[in-house]
Amino acid sequence: MTHKNSHLRPKIALYEPDIPQNTAAILRTCACLGADLEIIQPCGFLMNDKRFKRVAMDYMDEKIIKFYSSAEEFFSNKFKERIILMTTKGSRSYTSFKFKINDTLLFGRESAGVPEKIHRVIKNRLKIPMIKKKRSLNLASSVAIVLAENLRQNKFINQFVGKLIKKNVKDLIVV
Repeated sequence: MTHKNSHLRPKIALYEPDIPQNTAAILRTCACLGADLEIIQPCGFLMNDKRFKRVAMDYMDEKIIKFYSSAEEFFSNKFKERIILMTTKGSRSYTSFKFKINDTLLFGRESAGVPEKIHRVIKNRLKIPMIKKKRSLNLASSVAIVLAENLRQNKFINQFVGKLIKKNVKDLIVV
């Protein structure tokens, strides 16, 4: 599958996701905010899982999802791209990092994160600061937080909404 202009959009990559509802919520976030979703398999569920479909609803658009059969395939396809690992083990806050609009933001499994070997190969390992003695945020919440910061820094939302307004004002709903 090819992604037209995918180099102009942030990408959210999920490493072997476990929970269908989280993955579906992330799919909706990506669809609504203009990001591509990349899923590194195997998943802990099937895409036709009713829990996934219930949350994904009508946002299940195959054009914004790219599947990789393994981490090896993912990394071999990304050798010229910048991958940012979001991890509770990171030493640098995502708020002090300069994102590029074409970054791939990699998130680990809900149950175990990513293996240590992946930590070793990724230069940029960031975290979301939290109150001490808390383990982690929900994966879908983490994706939304970091994706919003990437879009804010790159003024992507303003450009996207501006084009939408010019294209079809009657379809824009202001909340």
